[in-house]
Amino acid sequence: MAMQQRVSRLHYSRGQRMLELDFDDGAAFKLSAEFLRVYSPSAEVRGHAPGQETLQTGKASVAVDRIEPVGHYAVQIAFDDGHDSGLYTWSYLRDLAENQDQYWRSYLHQLDAAGQSRDAAVQVLHFEP
Repeated sequence: MAMQQRVSRLHYSRGQRMLELDFDDGAAFKLSAEFLRVYSPSAEVRGHAPGQETLQTGKASVAVDRIEPVGHYAVQIAFDDGHDSGLYTWSYLRDLAENQDQYWRSYLHQLDAAGQSRDAAVQVLHFEP
């Protein structure tokens, strides 16, 4: 069984809207605010069961307002769109970091399939004549 990883350093760059994460095993990652927002572990985003996920759209310009520690195992991230209910455990952040490319491709595919956009200013209208 894999050892529980701990975050040893967390730094958010407002200019780049990037969260830098260093883990205690030396691994280092960068996650964008948009990626963290889209993959928020909150029930509002993930749902309460498989298949209840809510596709997050228009989050390309979202930023992090603040990051609060939760014990020694997680952080709560508040975003400038008002979302602040996700609890990001160290293991969840590690999973996001290690699988970022796969998750991002999946997200872009879901957006495309739903006719939605990352850009909040883009309105995509679909109708059946």
